[in-house]
Amino acid sequence: MKSATAEGVMRVAPVGGTAVQDHVALAEIELCGELIIAASAVSDARLSADRIDEVLRVAEAWPDGPDDPYEQY
Repeated sequence: MKSATAEGVMRVAPVGGTAVQDHVALAEIELCGELIIAASAVSDARLSADRIDEVLRVAEAWPDGPDDPYEQY
């Protein structure tokens, strides 16, 4: 990444060791990838809500939640 100072000097960020990881964003990207893989594996036009929940591991996130996590909507 380059940036200019007030004097017009270009500074370049050092390579390696400066990457910032957003763990939430990385987890969301991983889940999106898993959904894409699951969607590409079905012959039907769409994934069922149950299959989406299975891919996203909703039961693991809501162990004591309602039987239907969508009933609140």
